[in-house]
Amino acid sequence: MKSENVKCGMQQAPHRSLFNALGFTEEEMKKPMVGIVSSYNEIVPGHMNLDKIVNAVKLGVAEAGGVPVVFPAIAVCDGIAMGHIGMKYSLVTRDLIADSTECMALAHQFDALVMVPNCDKNVPGLLMAAARINVPTVFVSGGPMLAGHVKGHKTSLSSMFEAVGSYAAGTMTEEDVREYEMKACPTCGSCSGMYTANSMNCLTEVLGMGLGGNGTIPAVYSERIRLAKHAGMAVMDMYNKNIRPRDIMTKEAVLNALTVDMALGCSTNSMLHLPAIAHEIGFDFDISFANEISEKTPNLCHLAPAGPTYMEDLNEAGGVYAVMKELADAGLINTDCMTVTGKTVGENIKNAVNKNPQVIRPLDNPYSKTGGLAVLSGNLAPNGSVVKRSAVVEEMMVHEGPARVFDCEEDAIAAIKGGKIVAGDVVVIRYEGPKGGPGMREMLNPTSAIAGMGLGSSVALITDGRFSGASRGASIGHVSPEAAVGGPIALIEEGDIIQIDIPNMKLNVNLTEEELNARAAKWQPREPKVTTGYLARYASMVTSGNRGAILEIPKAEK
Repeated sequence: MKSENVKCGMQQAPHRSLFNALGFTEEEMKKPMVGIVSSYNEIVPGHMNLDKIVNAVKLGVAEAGGVPVVFPAIAVCDGIAMGHIGMKYSLVTRDLIADSTECMALAHQFDALVMVPNCDKNVPGLLMAAARINVPTVFVSGGPMLAGHVKGHKTSLSSMFEAVGSYAAGTMTEEDVREYEMKACPTCGSCSGMYTANSMNCLTEVLGMGLGGNGTIPAVYSERIRLAKHAGMAVMDMYNKNIRPRDIMTKEAVLNALTVDMALGCSTNSMLHLPAIAHEIGFDFDISFANEISEKTPNLCHLAPAGPTYMEDLNEAGGVYAVMKELADAGLINTDCMTVTGKTVGENIKNAVNKNPQVIRPLDNPYSKTGGLAVLSGNLAPNGSVVKRSAVVEEMMVHEGPARVFDCEEDAIAAIKGGKIVAGDVVVIRYEGPKGGPGMREMLNPTSAIAGMGLGSSVALITDGRFSGASRGASIGHVSPEAAVGGPIALIEEGDIIQIDIPNMKLNVNLTEEELNARAAKWQPREPKVTTGYLARYASMVTSGNRGAILEIPKAEK
C-alpha cells in the first residue's frame, strides 16, 4: 500500500498520532486509503448535488474494503462567469484543479482515488491529475440537468442566452424572457445539452475512466446514486488488480475519445482538453488529427445546441455505449483498450443497443458522413482553428465577408446588440486568447446575440478565444497563433475580406503574403491586461490554443 509510507513503522508514529486525531481506528489503518476528490459547492448548479454522490461513493468504497477520505476541488460555473471578468478565471482553473489534486494525493499518499467532478474544467483537470498521480482511479460525475420546457418545447441554457438576443432584436418581450429564465434550467446538474461539461463526462466513459452511464444518467435520477456506489466498489477492484490510469488512458484511448467526439458532436472545448490530457500521458496530440478522424467518422447525434435532443434523450437511447457500439461495428474505434471495469472497451459495449435511431442515428443514416468538429487552417490561422461544424447551418459552411474587428468581447457585444452588425459580416474578436485574455474567455454572449438577432445564418464569428459548448453557428475559435503573440488575427483590419471554407478546412484573409508581412513589421505587442496575481502567472506560462493551452515554464532568454 502506498499509504504505508504514512502509516507503518516506528518512524511513522507521529503520522499515526495525526490519524488518531482524525478518528481512524486500528482496523482502518490496515486498509487502503481512498481519496474522494469532491467538487461539491453551493454556487455551481452542476455541483450542488455532489455531496450525495460523494456519500454514495464512500459507501461503495467502504463496502469493498477501503477507507474513504474526502478532500475538495474548486469549480467555476461558466454560465455565471460568462460575459465579464469572471470568464477569465474559467479555463485557468483546469490547471489549478490538476495541480491541487496532485498536491493533496501525493502529500497524503492515497492508495486510490475516486474523482467526483461535473462541470467544464473539473473533468479535464481531474483527468490530468489522474494521469500524473497514477494510482487506481475511477470517475463518477454529478450527471446532466434535465431539459427545461417552455411553450411546449424543450429548452436549455443556450435557449436562455439566445432569448436575451431576441429581446434586444425586439422579437421577444420581457415577459417571454422571464418565462425562459424561470424554466430553462429546472434541476441541478450540468447544463442539459451537449455542452462542454457533458462532452467531457461522455468522453470520460470513452477514455475508459468512468463506468457506463457516467456521461448521461441525469443528476436527479436515483440511478446516479447507484452508479456512484458502484464507482466506489470499482476503484477497490482496480486497486486489487493494480489497474492504473496510464494503463487506461493510452494514445489509443485518446483517439477513441476523439472519434466518439466526432460522432456525438461535442463541444469545441474538447479540442483544448484532449490535447492537455494527452500531454500528461506523453502523447503529443496535434489538433490536425481531428480532420483525419472526422473524414471517416459520421456525425450520429445532434444534441442541443445543434439539434432538438438533450442528454436525457441520449441516455434513454442507450447512452455513450450505444454510440460506441455503432462505431465499433464499423471498425472505427479500438475495442482492446482497458477500462475501469477491469474489462476492455469491446467487452463493455458488446450488449449495447441503440434504442432510438432518431437520437442516435445509425451508420447508414448519419447527420453527415463527417464528424462534428473541424480544424481550419490558412493564412489567418497557420496553426489551426476549431469549429463545431455539426452546429453550422448549410448556408454558412462556405462564407466570405468583410471583417468587423473588435479587440475585446464587450465591444463586439455592444455592436451586435446595437444593430451595427449586418448580414454577411464576419465578426473578429481578438486579444482574448490564452495569453491575451488572459484565460481564453468563452464567447457565448456574442454568439447568442447573433442568433437572437436573427443573424445566425448570415454572420460568422472568429476569435482567438473559445466558445461555450452552448454556442452554435459559424463560430470559429482557438485561432492560432493568437493576437497577443502577433498571430495573423492581430493584423486584420476593418473591412478585410475573410474567407471561410469549412468543407475544405480553410480559414483565410484575402491579403497577399507581402501585405501581411508589411503589417506584421509594424505590429507592436500590447501591454498585458493583467499584471498581478494568478492570471499574470498563468499568462506567462500558457501555450497556444492549438496545443490545448497547456502550461510550460518559460524558457530563459539567451
